[in-house]
Amino acid sequence: MPPNDPDHVLTPSQLNTLARNLLEDTFPLIWVEGELGNLSRPSSGHLYMTLKDARAQVRCAMFKPKSSWLKFVPREGLRVLARGRLTLYEARGDYQLVLDHMEEAGEGALRRAFEELKARLGAEGLFDSERKRELPRFPARIAVITSPSGAAVRDVLSVLARRFPLAEAEVLPVPVQGDGAAERIAAMLQRAQASGRYDVIVLARGGGSLEDLWAFNDERLARTIAASAVPVVSAIGHETDFTLADFAADVRAPTPSVAAELLVPQQTDLLHRLRVLEARLHNLHGQRLRQAMQRADRAGLRLNAQRPQARLAALRTRQQEALRRLEQAWRLRLERDTARLRHIDAVLRARHPRRRIAQLRERLNAIAQRPQAAIVRRLRGDALRLRGLARSLEAVSPLATVARGYSIVQQQDGRVVRSVLDAAPDDRLNVRVQDGQIKVRVERRED
Repeated sequence: MPPNDPDHVLTPSQLNTLARNLLEDTFPLIWVEGELGNLSRPSSGHLYMTLKDARAQVRCAMFKPKSSWLKFVPREGLRVLARGRLTLYEARGDYQLVLDHMEEAGEGALRRAFEELKARLGAEGLFDSERKRELPRFPARIAVITSPSGAAVRDVLSVLARRFPLAEAEVLPVPVQGDGAAERIAAMLQRAQASGRYDVIVLARGGGSLEDLWAFNDERLARTIAASAVPVVSAIGHETDFTLADFAADVRAPTPSVAAELLVPQQTDLLHRLRVLEARLHNLHGQRLRQAMQRADRAGLRLNAQRPQARLAALRTRQQEALRRLEQAWRLRLERDTARLRHIDAVLRARHPRRRIAQLRERLNAIAQRPQAAIVRRLRGDALRLRGLARSLEAVSPLATVARGYSIVQQQDGRVVRSVLDAAPDDRLNVRVQDGQIKVRVERRED
């Protein structure tokens, strides 16, 4: 029977929209684990699939670019762990899960746990390079902790026997996977380093999946390796496999065979090294022997030179040489003294008193004529200068002026009257003329 209210009738698109909104609002971001099926990747790059278990399945879609970021290749039947949002494709009414992340199930969870534990232990400094110890150069006894039935132990022992047979290797058997394997490996490691028998310890295991190697990602085992007083070499899995034991160990080898090569030197290299050292020792010994022989020869020569006869001959030679030098020195000294005496005799002869008196007499005779001639020259010069001065005085003398008809009027105190103002009435004045003086009295003054 149709409804009475036509407003309550929904179209398919309206119904699908309501259902999609209800799903997206009700379910948050969820994780789903299942097996991949109906896998397809069209040219658009999107990835379409179903996730199923034994009783049900759900459609899934992973759009580009998230589908290109996957770290593995999806394939049919692979068990995966996916994360996404539940929605409904309205065009077909298909209920589906839109994924934004997908990883392989099991291994993906283990990988997350591995990374979290690695980050935590690394933050504690458990993997710091400063705490790593160097391996002994020539280990005498090596502990190999591994499964006694695996290929890893055969590889390690064969390489050790081939490269360095002097090293003694002891296999300490432990399980390398399964429940309780990590605890037994850690306990064996503690017993090995506490025994004090071993120079180095090797943890070895062949390749496998992350689940197979999980025992070597145990936190207790990593701490035991880091705390070991004996250097530890980790050789677990293949070259691309990494475990926490690798990071905690002092040295990580990509394979068990490489670990054995790192532990011991190649015997052929050692033999070559020994031959080189032997040759160097032989050369050094020969060189030192030659040096000792040279020193002995020089000592023999010195001893031969120091015999009494040789010593006396050497002293005689030195005496003769000294006498020769002394004679030569006296001869040179005598020649210098003779030349000096000759010089002094010549000087004394030149300075003899009789010779000196004769020289002085000659000089005195030569000098005796000089004063009279000098006096005559001096008198003549003085007379000439005197006549010159007289002429000069006469030229400027007042008497010459008087002789020409002029007179000089003076006060009684000798002052010359140059102006009418210098004389007053009744002053008595002296008037000098050419042939004497006239005494006069001033009657009046006319300006």
